[in-house]
Amino acid sequence: MAAPSPAQANRPRPRRRAQDASPEVRLSKLLSYILRHGAAQEGLTLRDDGSICVDELMRHPKFASTTFDQIKHVVDTNDKKRYVLFQETTAGTGPTWFIRAAQGHTLKVNELPLIKITADNVPACIVHGTTRDKLPAIQRTGLSRMARNHIHFATGLAADRKVISGMRATADTFIYIDGQRALADGIEFYQSENGVILSEGLEKSGVIPPAYFEKVVFRD
Repeated sequence: MAAPSPAQANRPRPRRRAQDASPEVRLSKLLSYILRHGAAQEGLTLRDDGSICVDELMRHPKFASTTFDQIKHVVDTNDKKRYVLFQETTAGTGPTWFIRAAQGHTLKVNELPLIKITADNVPACIVHGTTRDKLPAIQRTGLSRMARNHIHFATGLAADRKVISGMRATADTFIYIDGQRALADGIEFYQSENGVILSEGLEKSGVIPPAYFEKVVFRD
C-alpha cells in the first residue's frame, strides 16, 4: 500500500458518526439531548429542578430497549458527572428514581440545584476554555452564553484532578475571570452539582464583558 501524501496525512480525520459510537456513548448523548434540550420536543415534562422520573423516561420510544441498569451505568461512569440520579420517597409510591442533567441546559429550568457564589466562597480560579480562532470575537464583545442558559467556567484546568467538568477537552485558550470584581459589579455566579461555575452574565444579559477578563493563557 502506498504511503499517504503530505496533504492526505494532514487531513483531519472524520468524526465518528453517532451510529458508530459505543452503546454507552449513544445513550449518554440521548440523555444529554433529552435532559438539557429536547424534553418538550419529545413530549416529556421536566420538573422544576430539571429532573424526570426514570420510569417515565424509559416509557418513551427512544428508550424502548434501555434498562435502568444501563442508565445507572452511564451516570456512574460519566467522566464529567453530567447527570444526577437520585431517589425520592412519596406516600403511596415508595422510593422513585429521578434523573437530571447537572448543567448545560437550553431548556428553561426554574429550580436547578445550584450553590450561589458570594465574596466569601468565590473560587480562586474561574476560567473559560475556548479556541484561539474564537478569541478575537470574544475580546471584542465578551463571553456569551449563546443558546444555553449560562456561560460555563471551570475552577481549574483539566490537568487539575479536582476539576471534572467545565470546559471541552479541545480548548487551547483559557480566559480567566476576575471573580471578586465581577461579583462586586453585580455579575452572579453559581456552582452546579458537578462543580461547573455558571453565570448569566452582567445584569443577566448573557454576556460577561472583556473588562472582567483577568488574563488569557494559551496551551503550548
